[in-house]
Amino acid sequence: MTSVQKCESPGCTQNANLRCPTCIKLGIAGSFFCSQDCFKNNWKSHKIVHSLARGQGANDSRDTGLYNPWPNYNFTGKLRPFPQSAKRVVPLNIDRPDYADHPQGFPLSEQAVKGSGHIKVLDDEEIEGVKVACKLGREVLDEAARVCDVGVTTDEIDRIVHEACIERDCYPSPLNYYEFPKSCCTSVNEVICHGIPDTRPLEDGDICNVDITVYHNGFHGDLNETFFVGNVGDKVKDLVKVTYECLSKAIEIVKPGEKYREIGNVIQKHAQTHGYSVVKSYCGHGIHRLFHTAPNVPHYAKNRAIGVMKPGHCFTIEPMISMGTWRDEMWPDKWTAVTVDGQYSAQFEQTLLVNETGCEILTRRREKNGQPHFMDKL
Repeated sequence: MTSVQKCESPGCTQNANLRCPTCIKLGIAGSFFCSQDCFKNNWKSHKIVHSLARGQGANDSRDTGLYNPWPNYNFTGKLRPFPQSAKRVVPLNIDRPDYADHPQGFPLSEQAVKGSGHIKVLDDEEIEGVKVACKLGREVLDEAARVCDVGVTTDEIDRIVHEACIERDCYPSPLNYYEFPKSCCTSVNEVICHGIPDTRPLEDGDICNVDITVYHNGFHGDLNETFFVGNVGDKVKDLVKVTYECLSKAIEIVKPGEKYREIGNVIQKHAQTHGYSVVKSYCGHGIHRLFHTAPNVPHYAKNRAIGVMKPGHCFTIEPMISMGTWRDEMWPDKWTAVTVDGQYSAQFEQTLLVNETGCEILTRRREKNGQPHFMDKL
């Protein structure tokens, strides 16, 4: 399906077929505007992209002085933050979660059950609601996969994700969740998770995880994949491949009667066999009407996760596997989690529904026998 291009001026929802001539010359993807007036009115913020493309690579933003929001922060790796575009708008006719319009983005319905270990068993109507949301979430991620390439900014990916959500009558779940400013997470290279889309063009050899959650008719559907950008080195390809295998092996044990804590044992065993580590700070989670809820699903071995799987349980598994240490730290934006040694990290996620005999992968890719997009490039 070909996406209709929308104007990139903040707040404008018009279709667009005019492109910035400087962006075309510099090889910057996207940059569509509906009219000369919109282009001119947005010029002050848009032209920053040109400066970045001409002289600011991922390795030198701290040194050039073009953009440096945290002068006293010591980055762990080579990646640097770039300017962000304005927060995107969701039409009011689209059903939205309770945090969407909260001034601090608080999910009040989640907070009401915080600390409870009760794992909800979904009824038939709820199962159908989650299945639809997950199917739509998969379609949105597939749209992102089509454009994740050299020279494309993660902000452009976010725009495409946002518009793909709107086209499907979905609210992009990350938007304003505890004030997260974008419609998806884009985690590049040493970013473990929760990277904020910005105007940095993706570079040859990068890996980029795109994490999608959509909210449709009262239910969330959550998934992510790590993509190759251009020519990726063999060592990094192996990291991505093993990370996907970790997820696949964990899914294989999901069935009624299995303990949630066993998932981490399976994942860490496979990761360590290949010389990689498992991030401990972030875990899988229950999902349905709530974005994040019980059960907690750690990905590391010898964890103390509570609960036994039952038919009707719906949750995510989303291992984050790193080339070096498992330890992480956070950028001053209070979202972007990075490896403390600056080495690459990869992640994959699916939403699962436990049934009578095993589980159904609700966010499974509908083509290529369900294989992730990176396998198309192997």
